[in-house]
Amino acid sequence: MDENLAPGALAGQMAPTGALQHAYVQNEPAVSLPPPASMVGVIGWLRANLLSSPGNIALTIIAALIAFWLIPGFIKFLITDAVWSGADREACITKNGITPGACWAFVRDRYSFFIYGFYPFDQRWRVDLFFVLGALGVTWMLWLGAPRRDIGLFYFIIALPLVSYGLLSGNNPFGFVSFAPQWLKATACLLVFLFAYLMNQSDDSKGALGFMTLFGFIISGVLLAENAWSLLKLSPVETSKWGGLMVTLVVAGVGIVASLPLGILLALGRRSKLPVVKFFSVMFIEFVRGVPLITVLFMANTMLPLFMPDGWHVDKLLRALVGIYMAEVVRAGLQALPKGQYEGAMAVGLGYWQMMRLIILPQALKVTIPNIVNTYIGLFKDTSLLLIVGIFDFLKAIETARIDPQWAAPTTSPTGYAFAAIVYFIFCYGMASYARATERRLSVADKR
Repeated sequence: MDENLAPGALAGQMAPTGALQHAYVQNEPAVSLPPPASMVGVIGWLRANLLSSPGNIALTIIAALIAFWLIPGFIKFLITDAVWSGADREACITKNGITPGACWAFVRDRYSFFIYGFYPFDQRWRVDLFFVLGALGVTWMLWLGAPRRDIGLFYFIIALPLVSYGLLSGNNPFGFVSFAPQWLKATACLLVFLFAYLMNQSDDSKGALGFMTLFGFIISGVLLAENAWSLLKLSPVETSKWGGLMVTLVVAGVGIVASLPLGILLALGRRSKLPVVKFFSVMFIEFVRGVPLITVLFMANTMLPLFMPDGWHVDKLLRALVGIYMAEVVRAGLQALPKGQYEGAMAVGLGYWQMMRLIILPQALKVTIPNIVNTYIGLFKDTSLLLIVGIFDFLKAIETARIDPQWAAPTTSPTGYAFAAIVYFIFCYGMASYARATERRLSVADKR
């Protein structure tokens, strides 16, 4: 669109008579131009992350030189010169002055021992089923698009631990109700459902009705599962026969699932205004935090049985689980929140538990995601200390296998440690990657 304007009018000057100027106004936005090629793609990433300053350039050059010096040797040892098949040490010993690379034949031969430990061979299908159920639970919880994640949470936190314990140990995980006679169990179920029915007659009890109905279904499910599980007739397997990667995943999984709720309760207890709750929370936190984990495990293995009554036996694996904690991580997140969050929650009339559940804890846990993941990764690696209580974890299984005379060769030990490093890296990197993705997703949600 054009308009006839007098030249100089906008500047406050008189234009000569008859002099006109044509001005053009653009009605549509200008075409967006693509960013420079040096700012996007691989080149843009290199400039932003590796070549953004003289210091970064120097570090990039040094790291590249170290990588070019180390990577060819790793590739040669792990892949190019590696021995992939063989029945014993003869395949991996030095011949004609030439030392072969990694002895992957040793890993292939001892692979089942690395995974199952001393678990009975004819019962290892139970461990395989445990891996499948665990993978299902982890996928259900971590996949954001999974249906009914509330049921997945119940499965992961309650059902999976009970079923896994029953599968691996052979004991009835619902045996804690076996002491009650059948008539008492049936009566308990009937009373719960009768109480729920009577509450249904009142419109003021809908919330309690749902809770009692759910409680009744849980009791009924436990009683049915207790009877159904006895039909499987699984042979018992002592935890002293457990070993390998199975033990590492069991202990790390129990620690990861149990430590966060326990840490939240202890962190809230430490900030509580009730003197008794605060005292015991502080004492427990300071004791666990101030004593090395190796000392805790040693005391649990040697001293704890001395305080038990005659005839009582504390399982070795149970002794190992006393070292799980995360209270200080959550407490740091609670302290990082501004006081206005607490005041705002109280101003709208929220109670203590509503305030914690809806306002405080979601923000505190988001702030502490990096520290929580670091604690999980450290817990996963600390499972190698289980040797103190006489349990063979994944790393100890490799240590035991590498000194086998059948595979005594110069490259057996480096190969075993390389295999352990790869496995630990896969699990730890997976946890760290998911934590980074979660942190980015929460940051984007806040910007909205």
